[in-house]
Amino acid sequence: MESVKSKVFVTSASDENLINADLLADIVSVSKATLLKWEKSGKIKPLLSVNGKKKYNLNELNEFPEIRAMLESSWDVEEKIRPVRNYSSIELFAGAGGLAIGLEMAGFEAIALNEFDANACNTLRTNRVNWNVIESNIRTTDFKPFKGIDFVAGGFPCQAFSYAGKQLGFEDIRGTLFFEFARVVKETQPKVFLGENVKGLLQHDDGRTIATIKNVIAALGYTLIEPKVLKAIFYKVPQKRERLMLVGIRNDLVKYASFQWPAPYKKIMVLRDALKAGELYQNDVSESLGQKYPQRKEEILKLVPPGGYWRDLPDHLQREYMQGSYLLGGGKTGMARRLAWDAPSLTLTCSPAQKQTERCHPEEDRPLSVREYARIQTFPDDWVFSGSISSQYKQIGNAVPVNLALAIGRSLIALFNSIEAKIEVKDTHIKFTTSKQFSLFTEESEMLNRTVQNHAI
Repeated sequence: MESVKSKVFVTSASDENLINADLLADIVSVSKATLLKWEKSGKIKPLLSVNGKKKYNLNELNEFPEIRAMLESSWDVEEKIRPVRNYSSIELFAGAGGLAIGLEMAGFEAIALNEFDANACNTLRTNRVNWNVIESNIRTTDFKPFKGIDFVAGGFPCQAFSYAGKQLGFEDIRGTLFFEFARVVKETQPKVFLGENVKGLLQHDDGRTIATIKNVIAALGYTLIEPKVLKAIFYKVPQKRERLMLVGIRNDLVKYASFQWPAPYKKIMVLRDALKAGELYQNDVSESLGQKYPQRKEEILKLVPPGGYWRDLPDHLQREYMQGSYLLGGGKTGMARRLAWDAPSLTLTCSPAQKQTERCHPEEDRPLSVREYARIQTFPDDWVFSGSISSQYKQIGNAVPVNLALAIGRSLIALFNSIEAKIEVKDTHIKFTTSKQFSLFTEESEMLNRTVQNHAI
C-alpha cells in the first residue's frame, strides 16, 4: 500500500509541496500578521516569493498539528467505509438538502425529511422523488410514528437563545428550535443523533447556552461526544465555513460505540477548484442566473483586486462606499469583497450582493451566480433549486456543504458499524426487509404529512 505520508497537497500543478501565506493562515487559524511575527522569530521561513506572495514548504511545517494531520491523513481509508446494514434516518430543518445528500452518499437511508419552507421542499422533491418530504412546521409535527429510527440529524436554526442557560434545565430552551430538535429525539429514541449549528453557539451567553444544551441531552438519556467545530476547508470544500457538530449516542449503546471525527483531506480546495474543471468537477461551471450590482456599485467594485476588499480602494471611494462605517472600528472584510481564484471562498451567506457580505466574482464585476454558489457548497451539478433567485441563494447559503456532510457521515456510519458489530439487531429497530413494509411505512408518513399540513401555523 502506498504510504499516506508520501501524499502531499498542492496549491497548483506548478507549486507542488508549496503553500501560500493566505492558505497557511487559514489552515492554522491565525492572521497574516501572526505569520509575520513567526517569520521574524524564525518559527516559519518563506521558501520563495512569487509576484510578491510568499510560499512555504509543507514538509517544513509539520510541527503544526493541522498540517501534520493533512500529511498523515487517513482520508483514503475513510472513503472506503460502508454501512454493514441499512441505517434509517430522519432529517429535520432539511432545507435544500446539503446535509441530506452527504448523509445519503455516506450510506444513510432517509425515511423522512421535515422542512417548513415551500421552495426548499420543492427543491427536495424535484431532485429526489422517492424522498418522503414532510412539509410542515416542526412545532406542530408528531414524530412518534418514527420511534425506533436509527438516526436523527438536523441543523436547528441558530435562533436567539437569549433566555437560555439560566437554570440549566429542559424548560430553559422551551420555545427555541433546539427544543423541537430535542423533542424529536425524545419521541423517536434514535441510537445516534447529529445536530449542527454555528460555531458561536459554544460561546453564546458566556457558555451557558451550550451548558443548557448539554444538560438537556443528558436528561434525554444520551451521551454527548465533546462538540467540535469542523472547518469545511479540511473536507474538500472550497469555502471558509465552520460548523459546530453535536453527536449524541444513546446511553445504553455507549459501551459498544467507537467514534472518531473525520480525518482532513490531503489538500485545500480553492475557488478555482469549484468553478473550473478539475478534481471537484469534470467541467467548468455552467452559466446561470444571478443577482446584479447597481451601476455605481459595479463601478466601484471594478477597482477592487482579486482577494481585496474596501480598504484596497482609493480613500475617497472608501469614504463614499462605507459612509458612516468608514470611521468605525473593525475590519469589515466582507464589504466590497472580491474573491480570489487561489483561495477558498469566504463563507457564503443568503445573498452575494448585500453590502455587508459581498461575494464578487474574481474576474467579472458581478456577484457569484446561483450555480457558482452551489458549487462552492459542493452541491452536484444536477441538483436543481426551486423558487425565485433570492430563494435559491438563501437555500444554498443556509445549507451544510455536501462534502462536509459526507465526511461527518462516514464517521457516523463507522460509529453505527461499531455498535452493530457488538450487539444483536433487536426487533424494536425499524427494518425494511421487503418493499411492502417500506410502502406501508411511507403511506403512514404521507398520512402524517397531510395531517400536519392541515394544522401547520
